[in-house]
This record gives sequence, structure tokens and C-alpha cells, in this order.
Amino acid sequence: MVEFVQQGKICHLKGRLSQEQVVALWPQRQSLLSQDTQMLSLTELEYSDSAGVAFLLALVRQHGTPLQLCSASDQLKKLIDLYDLQSFFIEEAN
Repeated sequence: MVEFVQQGKICHLKGRLSQEQVVALWPQRQSLLSQDTQMLSLTELEYSDSAGVAFLLALVRQHGTPLQLCSASDQLKKLIDLYDLQSFFIEEAN
């Protein structure tokens, strides 16, 4: 299960994001984030597979305003490095 917890301009993603969750979340992807969201914090994302990473990038692309992904876990950083996606992620929220 995965949760989107909005706190001002930051949305905290909690739980696990695998292909199963992506399939369930895909139809509602347009409404998961507030239009005010500027940052998606991944600190509490316990696990993501490649489908989860693709979903995060889809959220960035479809969001109405610039959206940064920050604070990826070590597990997620391995996927980011594997797919050469460093330009989409920042280390931490300011």
C-alpha cells in the first residue's frame, strides 16, 4: 500500500510502490497531488520497483507546475543510478 500525505507544498510518499500499486493508482494519478505541490518527498517510501520509478516520473511530467522528487531511499537510489535518472531527483527538501 502507498499513501500520499500532503503537507503544504510538500507531499510525502509512504509505503511501497511496485507494479501492483502503480496499476491501482494509474487511473487516479491526475488527482493524487495538490496543484500547489512543489516537492514529492520519498523519505518514507520503503520500496520501489522500476514500475514505481516510471510512475514517479509520470507524476513529474503530468503535474501542472514544476515538481521535484527528493530524499530517495538507498534502494531507490540504486534504481535511479541504474536508469541514469539523477536529474529528476534531489537529495533533500530545503
